[in-house]
Amino acid sequence: MTFSLFSKLNGVLEMRTTVNLDDKLLAQAQEMTNITSNTKLLREALKALVQRESARRLAKLKGSEPGLRSIPRRRFDYDSD
Repeated sequence: MTFSLFSKLNGVLEMRTTVNLDDKLLAQAQEMTNITSNTKLLREALKALVQRESARRLAKLKGSEPGLRSIPRRRFDYDSD
């Protein structure tokens, strides 16, 4: 991977990168997503990776947050017909 250029487009810092991708994997991803642009496809893949890893980290917490206040829940009265 070669990092070659940083640019700011619409207030977003973008980095141009040269990567080597498996052609079969790329074709499979394009077919499954109907995304033909390599840039868009790679961006979506990175978003999915970040979402998956965020979910994994959240799951590792196993609901453990000392001192967390109870979250109010809505209660429905189904007998009020």
